[in-house]
This record gives sequence, C-alpha cells and structure tokens, in this order.
Amino acid sequence: MKRMPIRWKITILSFGIVLFAILIGGIIIIGNTIETKEESLGERALVTGRTVANLSALKEGLTESEGWQRVNPMVERIRTINSADYIVVLNMNRVRFSHPVDEKLGTLSSGKDEGPAFAEHSYTSKAKGESGIAVRGFVPVMNDEHEQIGVVIVGNLLPSVQEILLKMKNEILFVLFLTSLFGIAGSWLLARHLKEQTYRLEPHEIVQLLVERTATFQAMNEGVVAIDKQGKITIMNEKAKTILGLHGDYTHQWIKNVIPDIKLAEVLSSGEVAFNEEIRLGSTLIMSNRIPIRVDNDTIGAVAIFQDRTEVTKLAEELTGVKAFVDALRVQNHEHMNKLHTIAGLIQLDQKEEALNFVFETSEKQEKLSKFLVNNIKDYSLSGLLLSKVSRGKELGIEVAIDEQSSLNEYPPLLDEHDFVIILGNLIENAFHSFDDVERDQRWIDISITQNNQICTLAVEDNGEGIPEDEHTKVFDKGFSTKGSKGSGIGLYLVNNIVEKGLGEIEVISKQGEGTSIVIHIPMAYEEGVYEQTTTGY
Repeated sequence: MKRMPIRWKITILSFGIVLFAILIGGIIIIGNTIETKEESLGERALVTGRTVANLSALKEGLTESEGWQRVNPMVERIRTINSADYIVVLNMNRVRFSHPVDEKLGTLSSGKDEGPAFAEHSYTSKAKGESGIAVRGFVPVMNDEHEQIGVVIVGNLLPSVQEILLKMKNEILFVLFLTSLFGIAGSWLLARHLKEQTYRLEPHEIVQLLVERTATFQAMNEGVVAIDKQGKITIMNEKAKTILGLHGDYTHQWIKNVIPDIKLAEVLSSGEVAFNEEIRLGSTLIMSNRIPIRVDNDTIGAVAIFQDRTEVTKLAEELTGVKAFVDALRVQNHEHMNKLHTIAGLIQLDQKEEALNFVFETSEKQEKLSKFLVNNIKDYSLSGLLLSKVSRGKELGIEVAIDEQSSLNEYPPLLDEHDFVIILGNLIENAFHSFDDVERDQRWIDISITQNNQICTLAVEDNGEGIPEDEHTKVFDKGFSTKGSKGSGIGLYLVNNIVEKGLGEIEVISKQGEGTSIVIHIPMAYEEGVYEQTTTGY
C-alpha cells in the first residue's frame, strides 16, 4: 500500500486542527449569544411588567369581582405592543386576571417560583414549559397606599440553538469560508516549510536514518561525542564510554560537567577544526579529532572522534619501527656497496694487506656501534633509528656521534618509544638540515640520552648554521620553519607537543653561524591527578 506523502498528512492534520478550533469557538460564541439573549429578554420582561403594574385600570380591576373581563383585553394589547409571549396577572389570592388562554381566567395559579413576588420583590427566572424555555419577569402591583394587590408575570421564550444558527447562517458561512481559505493556505505553507526542514524526507525515512545512524555510531571502533550549540551532549556511543570509563546515559547533560577536558566547547566557540591532537582525560590519553557542525554557515554543534592512545601507539610503534629499520638497511646497503667498491679497487691494485685492514677496521666499527646500541638502548625502534641516522650522516659527510654514557632502560610514565622516535628523529633531521648552507671542514652532530630515577634528558647538538636569536621562541610554533619553503613547520611543533604531554621542558641554546644545542628534560616520576605543564624554557 502506497504511503500518503508527509505534506498531505501535515495539511490534513493542520486543517483538522483549524476546523476543531472553529467548532470550539462556535460553541463558545453560541453559548455567549444565548446568555446575552437571556439577559436581554429578562430586562425586557421586567420593563414590560412594570408598565403593566403601573396601569390605574389594572389596579382597579384587581379589586373587582370578575375583574379579569376588564383586565385581560387591556393586558393583551400591551403584550402585543411589547412582543411578549405571554403576560399573566394574579391578585393576592393567586387568581388569574390575565392569561393567553381564556379558559384559565379566574382560576388559581400553582406556580412554584412566584413566592418572592408576593413579598414585593422584582426578579427574573427561567422555566421550561410546553412551548420551550421562557425567561420570566416578576413585578409586584402596588395600590396608591403602597399596598401590594397583585403580581404581573411577563414571559419571553428563548430561541433554540437551531433558530440562532439559522438567524446567523450568513455570518457563519462567511466565517467558515474565510477560515477554510486561510486554514488550507496556512496548512499547505506549514507543510511545505516542514518538508524543507526535513530535507523532503518522509517520517519512515527519518526513522530509518535515525536507526541507521545510531547503529553506525555504536559499531564504530572510535569514541564519538557530539554536542549541540548550547554545549549539551546529543550523542555518546558505547566506545566513548568505554574509553572514558563512563557508565549510563549522558544525553542532554552539559559536556563541561561530564568531560570537562575534551575541549569540545572550545571548537564550538571558535568554529575551528582540530585534527590529531593528544588530550589527557584523567589517566587516559586519547588522540582526538574535533570538528564543528555547520548548517548554512551557522555552527549548530560540534563532534569529537577519538581513540585510546594505547591502540594508536601500537600501530604507530610498528610502523615507526619498520620504517626506521628500512631506512637503516637502505643506508647500510648503500654504504656497504661503497665499501665493496673500495675493497675491489685495493685488490685490483694488488694492495691485499690494505684491503684486509680496511675490512677489519670497518667491521670493528660497525660491530662496536651495534653492540653499544643493543646494550644501552633497550628498544629496537629507537636503536634502529639511531643506527640509520649514523649511517645517513656518513652519506652526507656529517659525523654523527652517540655519547658513550648514553643509556635508556625505561621510558617516562607519560611517553613511549613512539614519542621518543618522533623527538629524536625530528631533532636529528633538523641538525642535518642546519648544514645545507654551511661549508665546514668538520661537520658533526652529537646525541646524548641519559636518565636516572628523577629525570630523562635528551640532547642533540650540532655545529651547523644555528638559529637567529629572535627566532628562538618561534621554532616550536606550528607552521614556522627556519628552512623556508623547504620546511613544513611541523617537526618541532610535534616535538613541543610531546614534551608538554610528558610534563617536560625544552632548552634551546643557539648562536647563528656556530651551531645549536637542544636539550629536553622529562620527569621520570608522575603523580596521578597532577597535569600542569612545567614552564618551557628557550
């Protein structure tokens, strides 16, 4: 069965609401009309009754035997003139002296609401009779001595609802026409607006999208948290709760009360995207992407997608380690080819002894360096990185030396081997580039890694071009590079972020034309709940 389009559903519903409102309004109007009519008929009955009660002939007739023969014709003329439905005149013995039915003249009245009128009270009442509901006015008749001698009862019939509707049919039809016209037009415009707001989707399609969206978010291996423009949580999938150690439903709660350190409200206020930033939430370190949600250039919310840093680190360690060893093997292969050519040349020159000495000397140096790295650096990723940098230095004609006192047995509690690879890799690469525009007989880079129970120190020193003094505070800014268009401005920015994460500090000592020394100190002790970064020195 084909579904009715949402536009027609909304139009019919809206028009139905309009008609219902008209019905309720009509009932109220008719009720008010009847009430107003009742008050008008009551006032008219009292006026007519007072007119009749003040007639001298009426007062004389009430004192005569069979005075109704004189009174009734006179009262009927007044009834006709005043358009009253009936007028009844009673003496103090409740005998009828006037009545629309001649047979009842001279008979006793048995009415139950006439009592107060015989005590000199004027009032109105409503009673139901054979002809319908009548509004009656009761007026006492007083003689010249101010003594009551009778009662005048004037009755006016209330019109029925049908009669009122027939009387107002032209007005009712005109109002129905106008309300129907504007109701249909308004309902159609409302339906069109809602259709546009829902991207022309039918209700069942919206429900399907909601179900699919919820299932998608829950199936993601990343944590997802979204907020609206007020900063209240609209989405938080189960993976996010697992990563953050949360339980329960946090929908419609303030993000600052649930996850104050995720910095999602900052993205909402600034409207800027933040990719691949590390954030510490309590004791959990996450890799976060934070993106504002925009509709028609208006920021209506923000979403954060993040992973537990541990999982990301495992992948990064594997990739970084493989890359470091690949670089090392590539450089060693190139270096060994050069050495083989040297040995082949010595043999061709019949310098066999020189060739043997060259082989022994080369093997001894390589074995010594490899043994040193294996014994002192307890991580193969970092060892591979250092080995590849030493070999690359030889290619570039730069002596890369590792301090013989260097050692690394464990990483600081807030960092890992991936962080150290990024730090040393970027610092050494920057040292290589510092010789791009420098001509020196001796070009060297010294690397030192030391640690104790309190502090871990990394130092990279070179005698390259150096850094101008006015740029010492800029080298760690994102996008800034001393290499001009050749640099990305990302390397030292990443180094600074990692040092901040490890609660460490950086010291830059450099003089243009003489070289640069960068020393990093990272604490080996970490107290839970303390996240303040120590002051970075330059």
